Amino acid sequence: MDWIERLRRKFGRYAIPHLMYYIAGGMLLLFLMSFALPGVVWRWFPLDMASVLHGQVWRLVTFVFLPPSTSLLFAIFSIYFYYFIGSSLESYWGSFRFNLFYLTGWIGTILGALITGYAVNTYLNFSLFLAFAMLAPDYQVTLFFFFPIKIKYLAILDAIGFLIAFIFGSWSTRVAIVISLLNVILFFGGSFLKNYRYQRQFRETRKNFRKFYRNK
Repeated sequence: MDWIERLRRKFGRYAIPHLMYYIAGGMLLLFLMSFALPGVVWRWFPLDMASVLHGQVWRLVTFVFLPPSTSLLFAIFSIYFYYFIGSSLESYWGSFRFNLFYLTGWIGTILGALITGYAVNTYLNFSLFLAFAMLAPDYQVTLFFFFPIKIKYLAILDAIGFLIAFIFGSWSTRVAIVISLLNVILFFGGSFLKNYRYQRQFRETRKNFRKFYRNK
């Protein structure tokens, strides 16, 4: 039994079912508010730690619901897409495991903001996308409504973009990327290490076999 299963048995009753329904709904609400109340959403809701320390504690939560774009078409598409991949992860993992994944990403984003002073939900949303791509790499989406492409290739393109930002960005950008993706590291790091060890053992076995065969 892994550590997540132990936590599930102890705290599973507190999980929020259909969590992405509320998150996507909050994103849509703030997107509509950004039209009705220009400037309010992007001024008062991002995670600005200086403002939090001055009493604006709601920012610790509201940054999660920031819309992914100010463009109507792109925002609606993105919100639906995040809802789809989040709901798919919950269907695969169960409510508690998905809640825990999102919670660790949320905490990681806040920790990053404590260091850098500011954060939005970009990397948190990317962690959902990355997790979905890892679990369903061959799932096919239609890019720009015309071009079918497997989700793993989109994830690779996004990962390259974040890698470039990590290499050439400021130290605060690097901290934000690493800490905000804490949930991916916790949930998938063990699998990466296991696969790496397996590949290493396989290469060693193949090398010894070839050496034995040559000396025979």
